[in-house]
Amino acid sequence: MDESASAEYAKLVAAAREARQHAYCPYSGVAVGAAVLTRSGEVFTGCNVENTTLGLTVCAERNAISAAVRAGMRPGELAALVVVGGDDEPLTPCGACRQVLAEFAANECPAICATPTGRIRAFTLGELLPHQFKR
Repeated sequence: MDESASAEYAKLVAAAREARQHAYCPYSGVAVGAAVLTRSGEVFTGCNVENTTLGLTVCAERNAISAAVRAGMRPGELAALVVVGGDDEPLTPCGACRQVLAEFAANECPAICATPTGRIRAFTLGELLPHQFKR
C-alpha cells in the first residue's frame, strides 16, 4: 500500500472510530462505526443502532451506505469501506451488510476492519463475499 493510500485509510479509520462513539447498542454492548469512501472522494459514516426487536437493528455499514446513497452515490461508486469494532479481533461486516456493499462496490473494493485499539485486517469485498448475488 503506498503512502497516499495509507493516509487515506487512516482518515477513514479515524472517521469510523468517531462514528462508533455514537452507536446505540444497549442490547449487545458492541459499538461499531463505519466509514465509506466514494469514487468522488466523499466520506460518509454510520454507527450501529440497535432495537429491542433485534431484527430491526441497523448495522453501521448499512447506515454509512444509506448516507452515501442519500447524497447521490450509485452502484459501482463505493471505493473503500472501514469498519471499527470488536475487542481482540476486528469485526467484519455481517452477511446482510456484505450483500448491500456488493450492490455498490466491485469485488476489488478494499474493506478495512479495525479494532478500537488499532488492530487492522484488510480484505477485499470479493474475499468477504465471494459469491454475491448480482442481477
